[in-house]
Amino acid sequence: MTAEMVAPAWMHQQVTAEQYAAWTEEQCAGIEIVDGMVLVSPSASKRHNRLARLLANALDAAAGPDWNADTDFDVRLQDVPLNNRRPDVTVYRAETLDVTPTRPKHVLLVVEVVSPGSETTDRVVKAEQYAKAGIQFYWRVEQAVTGAPLVYTYVLDPADGCYRDGEVFTGVVKLTAPFLIEVDLAQM
Repeated sequence: MTAEMVAPAWMHQQVTAEQYAAWTEEQCAGIEIVDGMVLVSPSASKRHNRLARLLANALDAAAGPDWNADTDFDVRLQDVPLNNRRPDVTVYRAETLDVTPTRPKHVLLVVEVVSPGSETTDRVVKAEQYAKAGIQFYWRVEQAVTGAPLVYTYVLDPADGCYRDGEVFTGVVKLTAPFLIEVDLAQM
């Protein structure tokens, strides 16, 4: 005898912002909503989570008192159809700490750490969605099997609403925008 897994009905129906607001934290954990449909994300590796946390710590320290950097919370890209993404690291206005949902106007920078299985989503899909939402800076971090990760930086071009390629870093990330930061990737 085999037991079949049956996904809850809410995973097969388009979700509205109002419905999502009524869900528990447990229901919202480990998912994103794209065009109103629930996308379940597998648990990230310890290496992925550590890299995201260390980057968040470095960005938080560098950003100053007006900005916070945190991991693992929703950014509401649009209400209809509902689009919630959960970047690996988000730098957002400190004054909006208790504002829910976090909107693109609150966000300065999002960082995605690419994992096996998320390559196309992180390299193409999310970058397009974040740009369309008007988030000014996007970083994509490629994990290296050995050695330091690679950080690809992008800046939103307001003229066309797309990201322009910025610098690529393999040793030390050293930038003056969106704020002065220096991060030694070898320490991660």
